[in-house]
Amino acid sequence: MSSVDLREPSARVDRSGRQRRATAPLVVALSLLMIAWLGDDAVNRVTDADGDTAAGLSIGTLPLERNASVERWMEQLQTTRREEFQALLESSGVFEDLIRGKLRERSMPEELLYLAMIESGLSPLAESRVAAVGLWQFMDPTARDLGLRMDEYVDERRDPVRATDAALDYLFWLRARFGSWYLAVAAYNAGPARIERILELYADGRTGNEAIYWEILRHLPRETREYVPRLIATALLAADAEALGFEDSDARAYEYDLVYVPGGTKLPVVARSLDVHADVLRDLNPHLIRDVTPPGEMYALRVPAGHGPAVVASLGRVWPSPNVD
Repeated sequence: MSSVDLREPSARVDRSGRQRRATAPLVVALSLLMIAWLGDDAVNRVTDADGDTAAGLSIGTLPLERNASVERWMEQLQTTRREEFQALLESSGVFEDLIRGKLRERSMPEELLYLAMIESGLSPLAESRVAAVGLWQFMDPTARDLGLRMDEYVDERRDPVRATDAALDYLFWLRARFGSWYLAVAAYNAGPARIERILELYADGRTGNEAIYWEILRHLPRETREYVPRLIATALLAADAEALGFEDSDARAYEYDLVYVPGGTKLPVVARSLDVHADVLRDLNPHLIRDVTPPGEMYALRVPAGHGPAVVASLGRVWPSPNVD
């Protein structure tokens, strides 16, 4: 984001100034888990400057183990699926800095970036045949449990910032639950209840060891069997992409200013005031599903980096007191 930005709001605010975002069940569970883990130091270590990330908490690295399953994926991504992999690398430039930055804030493995690449091709508008949506492919119930907003105006599963925060919260919780990044990633794909049942049946309920994933591999759903090997292969190849003949991404990074605007502000109106195409604002605000901010509340709109003051000046001629830091 630009230096003139407001911080991302942690709650919606109505005209009376009251917060309207309820605390979701998984958010409560995550907070309790961290407090139990960290004790009296929990608040200082779990809360960062924005008040809602797990900064400074180290929970291990993601091992990049090479075996036959991983090697098979590495071969495919360099041969029969090479064009697909190149396209993914090219698209990664838009959100890579955003996701890596949030992973670093939480001391989580940066290789988890490639989970979003596998899930959605790093497209906020991606929607699967089973109605999973966004960069991190959240289904409706999980998204609501994680506190994401979904209504007739906003679908935060499509919000690169909100959805990434929610995904990393969820992955952190899964890693703490299973004690293994491989099992956490498998549970992200198949669901934690299913992974727990498989562990009970085929691993005596054991957790806490990366090797357990490979022990139960043949008992996992087909898609999940391929999920971790593909993630490892993607991370290994991406780390050495240039040497392997892949081209770097030249996509423009996701950068913006935040401006609080009144409810009902139409994106095309703001776009005209900036002399940019409305698609520029749609790309920055893919979560606004009707091209308009929700009525009845001030809303933090993302505009092109450096253009926040111009939006404030433009809207100030129509509505009082839009603001930008």
